Amino acid sequence: MKKVLLSIAVVAMIGMTSCKNQTEEKQENTEVTEEVKEIAMAETTFGVRGNCGMCKKTIEKAATSVDGVIKADWNIDLKKIDVAYDDSKTDEMAIHNAIAASGYDTDQVAGSEEAYKELPNCCQYDHEMEMSLTEPKDGESGNHHEMEE
Repeated sequence: MKKVLLSIAVVAMIGMTSCKNQTEEKQENTEVTEEVKEIAMAETTFGVRGNCGMCKKTIEKAATSVDGVIKADWNIDLKKIDVAYDDSKTDEMAIHNAIAASGYDTDQVAGSEEAYKELPNCCQYDHEMEMSLTEPKDGESGNHHEMEE
């Protein structure tokens, strides 16, 4: 009887030790995955021409349609977009190309003329407008264009 109880105790101890090792392995794998995710995150800011709230929606939708883009925020006044993305899935040029395909010029890629022609009138921007403007100082507008009289 003692041998049976001793055998059961030994088997139980081996089972517990095995479960503990599996838990430790899972924790190590999770830590490695989190580190890879942190390394793969990238952010970029670049200029994009546009005019209004409808432009903002279209530009941001184009950027976030790229696999790996986590967030995109286009600033109407400054004509620039802030993008966070997983650089193991995409790169900055793919984001430029997606925005350009929707009809908007970026500071590196000209917008598709066909897509531009399909934009609403309020979204048909001046192809010469400045992009990637700096934050306005107190009392200034964000566009830095001189007023015509």
